[in-house]
Amino acid sequence: MTELRFDGRVAIITGAGGGLGRSHALLLASRGAHVLVNDLGGALDGSGSSASAAQRVVDEITALGGSAAANHDSVATAEGGEAIVQAALDAFGRVDVLINNAGILRDKAFHKMDAAFIDQVIDVHLKGALYVSQPAFALMRAQGYGRIVNTSSASGLFGNFGQANYGAAKAGLAGFTRVLAIEGAEHGIKVNAIAPIALTRMTEGILGDLAAKVAPETVSPLVAYLTNEECTVNGHIYSVAGGRIARIFVAETYGVVLKENTPEAIQDQLTQIDDLDVTRLHEPTSLDSETMIIAKALSEVA
Repeated sequence: MTELRFDGRVAIITGAGGGLGRSHALLLASRGAHVLVNDLGGALDGSGSSASAAQRVVDEITALGGSAAANHDSVATAEGGEAIVQAALDAFGRVDVLINNAGILRDKAFHKMDAAFIDQVIDVHLKGALYVSQPAFALMRAQGYGRIVNTSSASGLFGNFGQANYGAAKAGLAGFTRVLAIEGAEHGIKVNAIAPIALTRMTEGILGDLAAKVAPETVSPLVAYLTNEECTVNGHIYSVAGGRIARIFVAETYGVVLKENTPEAIQDQLTQIDDLDVTRLHEPTSLDSETMIIAKALSEVA
């Protein structure tokens, strides 16, 4: 089996001063990538900053014979996103890979959550991915090649109490992944997402017995595949933890075309509308695909 390598490739990894980002950076660097290690160096809630987090990872990489540079700009502004991508260009001359990993936590029951809790989490997770991706995507589009991995979450895709802000941001990243995958497909760009569970400072103390099995290093091999030039998938989202990988996808039931479109008819046919018969599920691949499914269903009863 040929080793998947990144010789000559340049990767930007946000939030790479620890946890998953650090693990991704070490793995890609060990396989030949030049890595821009971005980390603001803030606390778990996003407060504060420090140059030491990113630099420590750079020092680890260089001590092992790899190539890396540190960056401390915030992903949460358009200016910060531009500066991060420019730092990679200044250090290594190009950008081939972007891993949007930076994140913070500000958990609270929704009815107690103030605007600051909402804005700060959306700014880092969702807007941060957009702000860094936009200048990186422009470069990738011009050179006809690129790989982007976004970090979504089961909290956004399936829900979790106390994480309305975080869940909304992470669900938004799933939609962002699908759109960018479509826009990049003709330009040699593949965009995918992961929904990881790993022992990091975000999850410390809440994983119980699972913690020993889900080190960050168990997630990074999937990220390495998705960011390699040999990657064949585009627009996919994967659950990943402890070496277990599964694809998450959006599907819809076969559905019903109502002869009498009233609230009462919907109530009467709700069981059929909600029928999860797997042999009849649709998996739309885009808005156009969904529109065609609807048009076909309506034409059959015309």
